[in-house]
Amino acid sequence: MPYISFLVFVVITSFTPGPNNIMAMAFANQYGLLKTIQFCLGVGIGFFTITGLSCFFNVALMNVMPIITFPLTLLGVVYMLYLAFKILTSQDTDENSPHSLEPKRNFLLLGAILQYVNPKGILFGITVVATYILPHYSSNISYLLFSLLLGFVGILSTFSWALFGSAFRTVLTTYRQPFNIIMALLLLYSAFSIIVH
Repeated sequence: MPYISFLVFVVITSFTPGPNNIMAMAFANQYGLLKTIQFCLGVGIGFFTITGLSCFFNVALMNVMPIITFPLTLLGVVYMLYLAFKILTSQDTDENSPHSLEPKRNFLLLGAILQYVNPKGILFGITVVATYILPHYSSNISYLLFSLLLGFVGILSTFSWALFGSAFRTVLTTYRQPFNIIMALLLLYSAFSIIVH
């Protein structure tokens, strides 16, 4: 296996702006780093399962992909547009207020489910498996270890973006509206790039 090429592909794909990283930064800014860790763990679980499924069902997925590509892409784009709208229209929350309007969200579940409507994540899983893993490994242990590795990378990438959102929380709170506009525009860009790609 060309390990350097594999690592470069994984790092660039995982750490560049995308729905996971943008949502992690926005959640950390709005709800704090501790609550966002659940989202990051959910992303890792989602990446783990996507990679594992890609390993074990690669041939079947490649045969089905032409059929499910358009609906999956459409669903992912619609979800990204919804997330952009929610970020753009989010209101300030006072965490210390007992009457905080913060919704009771299961960030772990949200992070995991997002992977199943995230075309970038699914295509990443299929690509990394088909290009780097299956040509060089054939054991179930290998598939499990690579799935764990990619799940861990998913946690690291979203956590790094969440850390940025949390570290600059005071600044971002002061400029919440411009920040929300930028985050929404980045999600719109992600959705647009999926459509034209």
